Parts: sequence; structure tokens; C-alpha cells
Amino acid sequence: MSNDNLNEAKSEQFAERLMTILNHGAINLMISIGHRTGLFDVMKDLQPSTSEEIASAANLNERYVREWLGAMVTGEIVDYDLENKTYSLPKEHALWLTRTAVPNNIAVTTQWISVLGSVEDKIVDCFKNGGGVPYEAFERFHEVMSEESHQTVIVPLLDQTLPLIPGIKERLEEGIEVLDVGCGSGFALVHMAKEFPNSQFTGYDISKEAVSRGNAHAAQHGLSNVNLIAKDVAQIDDVQKYDFITTFDAVHDQADPDKVLRNINTALKDDGVYLMQDIAGSSHVHNNMDHPLAPLLYTTSCMHCMTVSLSQKGIGLGAMWGKELATDMLKDAGFTQVEIKELEHDPINYYYIVRK
Repeated sequence: MSNDNLNEAKSEQFAERLMTILNHGAINLMISIGHRTGLFDVMKDLQPSTSEEIASAANLNERYVREWLGAMVTGEIVDYDLENKTYSLPKEHALWLTRTAVPNNIAVTTQWISVLGSVEDKIVDCFKNGGGVPYEAFERFHEVMSEESHQTVIVPLLDQTLPLIPGIKERLEEGIEVLDVGCGSGFALVHMAKEFPNSQFTGYDISKEAVSRGNAHAAQHGLSNVNLIAKDVAQIDDVQKYDFITTFDAVHDQADPDKVLRNINTALKDDGVYLMQDIAGSSHVHNNMDHPLAPLLYTTSCMHCMTVSLSQKGIGLGAMWGKELATDMLKDAGFTQVEIKELEHDPINYYYIVRK
């Protein structure tokens, strides 16, 4: 490549940006470790402390804690008092890094980088040979997904998400049939089942492991109005059975999302409503330039959502399928009313209120 007409200032600025990216990537891993080890939660309640005191309070190895603190201080996450050799987590930072900060605990989301990194070799092979990487190849996927869903789905579900649909809480109180498609471990269903004992809640998910965990969770709460079933959601054959159907970030992962949406339409009663929570964004990359999380979402799509679909010989829709394509697919599935809403706490998702 010729260096003629090279903008040296632009080149140097880009090199500096790459250095920043390297540092931020490293900090992301350390934030994930801080979350998993409980260090942020411990430091939130401590006065400025030495590495020994922090390690003791967290019941962790001091040498590792000290090196982690080095990354946190130089990454400007944790403050350091040179005179007293003490470390402290600013309360302004704790608001975004601790378990008491839910649903705003961004440390939960940082875990996805290491989860995705665990399949990098397999993804590189897919770039060369096609195909996809199946769900079971992702270490800690269900664990991290449950934490993420707790923030984006469970916590706001009753007071923010359901009120997007006029009258649905009253119908749930009276007693209706509810289906969650791609329910995972069923935490959303259990949450609703406890609040609305007169309604019946069914969940379908292809993962036997997740369904087993969900049914055990429901049993622990003594719930008899929840039933999770291991089932390929492309094979749903219910007809006019459910008053309310939900999917929480589930459609874009499907091998055959068109069929899944048609099946949901068939399973929904004529006066029913379908709530589709799915990734916020446009189907056109140029429209996503101002999206605050676009690089993360495209990366997650490439290294999880898209590849999981392709591993099942699916179409590989991907997380960033976008509202334009989503709306078209919903209408192709037989729905005539599609309304898109947003919630302030959730920059990642759109909420599609869909009716026949």
C-alpha cells in the first residue's frame, strides 16, 4: 500500500485509539473478575483499605487482589491514596458495579467478553469453513444469561414492562394462559407466576438443562401454575391457546425465526397479545452509528446469536436484525398490529407490542 497522501495525524490518532481499545479490553476482563469474586460488593462497604484488608474482607488471595487493584487504579475504576497505601471504590462508581445496583450493574454485562472469548478459535474456523458454534460450546452461558436477564427482564417486568400493554396486568390477575417461547430457565415465568397465581404459565425451550433448572426453581417456590417443557420452539403446534405470549431476546437466535413467529401467531388467541423483547437497533448498519452499544451488539451477534443459529443449519439472523426487518417478519407471520416501545433503563432492547 502506497503511503502517498497519507494523513499522518489521522494515522497517529488511530494508533492511539487502538491503544485505548487494548486497555479497555483488559479493564473489561478485570471488571468481570471483580464482579465474579465479589470484590466490588465488598469494597462498596469498606472504608479506604489496604490490599490485605480488602483481600481479608473478600476472603480472597491477597497477591491476586493486589494485582487486580493495580488494574483498577490505573484504569481509573478504583481510587488510590499513596500516603496511606489504601484503595477505595467511589460511591459514584459503585452505582454501576455492584449487585445492589441492579438493574444498572454493568459489571454483569462485562462477563460476556470472556464468554465469547472462550469460543474464539471455533469462530475463526467458521470464518474459514462456514457453519456455526452450538449453545453447548459456550462456557457459563446459562449462568451469565440468567444474571443478565435478571437485570433486563425480571427486575423491571412487573412495574415497567407489563404496563407497556394496557390492561394486561388486570387480565393476569383474573387468570389467563401465558406462554414464554425460548424461556431458558424460566425466571420470568416464575416471577409472574408468584405475582399472578390465577394465571397458568407455560415455557418452551430447547435446552433440557435450562428447563430442568427452571422447573426445580418453580418447585422451590411451591408453584403449581408453572410448567416448563423441553421443546424445539420451531415445532410448537398449539392453536388459539394462549392469551399472552412472550419472548425475551429469543427470536433472533432461532434457526427458523420465520416459522417460530408463525407458530406464535397460531398459538395466540384472536384477542391475545404478543410481547417481543428483542435487541434495539436498525437493520441497516449506517443507522446504528450513534447506537451507544452497537460494536458490542454486533460482536455478540457474530460470536453467539448468529453462529448458534447457523450451527442448527438456520438462517443466522443475528442480534442486529433490526426493527425494520423485525416488523416485516412479524407482519409476514400474520400479525397486523406492531407497536415498538422503549424503556429508559434498557438501552439494549426494543419492546414490540404485537396483535393479530
